[in-house]
Amino acid sequence: MRWFKKDPLQIIGFRSYGTDTHFYARGRALEDESIDLEDQHIWHLIVNTWKRFETDEIKGVGLDLKLPDNSIIKVTTDDSGYFIAQENIKGLKALANDEGWLSFELSYNDASIKRTIQNRNRFPSEILIPSPKADFGVASDIDDTILHTGVVSVLKWRVIYNSIFRHAKHRIPLEGSAEFYHKLHRGASGKNANPIFYVSHSPWNLYRYLELFLRQNNFPKGPILLRSLGNLLRKKPQDEKPQKQKEILNLLKTYPNLPFILIGDSGEHDPDIYMEIAEEFPDRILAIYLRSVKHKKKMIRVKGLIENYKTTQVLMVEDSKEAIAHAKAHGFIA
Repeated sequence: MRWFKKDPLQIIGFRSYGTDTHFYARGRALEDESIDLEDQHIWHLIVNTWKRFETDEIKGVGLDLKLPDNSIIKVTTDDSGYFIAQENIKGLKALANDEGWLSFELSYNDASIKRTIQNRNRFPSEILIPSPKADFGVASDIDDTILHTGVVSVLKWRVIYNSIFRHAKHRIPLEGSAEFYHKLHRGASGKNANPIFYVSHSPWNLYRYLELFLRQNNFPKGPILLRSLGNLLRKKPQDEKPQKQKEILNLLKTYPNLPFILIGDSGEHDPDIYMEIAEEFPDRILAIYLRSVKHKKKMIRVKGLIENYKTTQVLMVEDSKEAIAHAKAHGFIA
């Protein structure tokens, strides 16, 4: 019967990052639930949201990652269908384009699979190897930094509403943010190719939704770094760092000669995370930009935090014009 027909298989590659000698890629093997990113009917938005979180992962299966020089990296998915591929390989930069993007192909390599596999078992993905022209990197939050989500609303009801009932194409970025990010990407010379990394507390289930939003609204292309739903739900030990903080620390360690600008909002934990990172790497954080949110108590708390903070520049901004003016005055952008 059609009801019991199994969905075909797919692999979703998450845009990641690496160096000339270190390949680092992530993704997930899943059944293809036929999520239509173009459909904007309210019922389909609800169904699509359900499909994003009610995933049928393909666990314990072997995958091949084929690089442009035809070399193969082999990985096995974990119990949630995720994979991480890390290999020390020389000369990766030569395989990337002028902006630093290295494209590769994902495929299932298990001959025992008797399921239909989409795309003739060929799934594209890519990692970013920052250009030698880069003067700095940018690590930016997404929620309420470039995309209004309502994380400070009562019981997070705006987050729930926006995630379920609003299509990515209809989500409006905060004014001027795409222009600001392009200026940062181009840097002081206008030709720098500074890497932009999008780091969010959102789960990987929303990866394609956020990727569409960024592309639709003309943000610079960059790795999107999220977290697994399992980590989101489990109780963390008190001394464990937030996933966003771990990701940014890993960026700083991966690129030891690259300073960073951190961008977030004043609504949740960004100020605390970013200032703690700056304390650990005082010479590496050029500036911290925090977009103001409409929440009086949170704003008072953040202003108290940064009032006498001297380690690095922390600027609370009402809009992108303020951030652009500051970045221009300090030589970050043209």
